[in-house]
Amino acid sequence: MTDFIYRFIPGTGDRTLLLLHGTGGNENDLLPLGRSIDPDASLLSPRGKVLENGAPRFFRRLAEGVFDEKDVVARAHELANFVSAAAMKHGLDQNTLVAIGYSNGANIASAMMLLGLLEFRGAILFRPMVPLSHPADTSLEDSTVLICGGRFDPIATPQQVSALAELLRDRKAEVEVRIQESGHELTETDVETARDWLAASAIA
Repeated sequence: MTDFIYRFIPGTGDRTLLLLHGTGGNENDLLPLGRSIDPDASLLSPRGKVLENGAPRFFRRLAEGVFDEKDVVARAHELANFVSAAAMKHGLDQNTLVAIGYSNGANIASAMMLLGLLEFRGAILFRPMVPLSHPADTSLEDSTVLICGGRFDPIATPQQVSALAELLRDRKAEVEVRIQESGHELTETDVETARDWLAASAIA
C-alpha cells in the first residue's frame, strides 16, 4: 500500500464510494456525505498527501486555479495505485467503484479518468475544474458522470464545468451536468441530486 492516511468503512451493499476531499479537508470530511448519498456502500476515503500552507490537497497548484500539471499526473498515478491496493486489501470489487470528489478531490478524480488510470463505473464531481490542458484520448464509454457546479462559483466557474463535461463526453462518457444556485460551497440540493442520480443509475 502506498502511504496514504485513509479511512475504510465496510458497507452492506456491493458498491464502494471513493471519497476525495477538497483543499484543507481530510479522510473524515466526506464520510457523512458518502453515507447520505448511499447508506449501504463501503466508504474508502484517503487524505491528500500534498500540503499547501498546512492544508492537505491531492496535487500541487501554482496559484489559485493554476495547476502543476506534471504533479497532477504523478499524483493521479499514485492515488490510482493506492485505490487498487486498497481494493485488494479490503476485498473490494473495483467494477462497482464510484468516485465522489469535491473541488480538489473532484479534480484528481477527473484526472484519473482522463488519464485512463481507473475505470470508474460512476463519478460524482462537485465543483470541478479541468485538471489537464492536453489529456490523452482515453475511452470512457463505460463511465457515467454527474457534475454539480455552482452558478455563482468564482473558482469552478460554469465555464470550467462545461469544459470538463465536454472533455469527458468527447471520450464517450455519459455526463449529466447540474448547475445549482450556489457558489463553491456544497448544498443540501447537491446531496439530494447525487443521491437521486446514483439511485436511478445503472451502476451496481
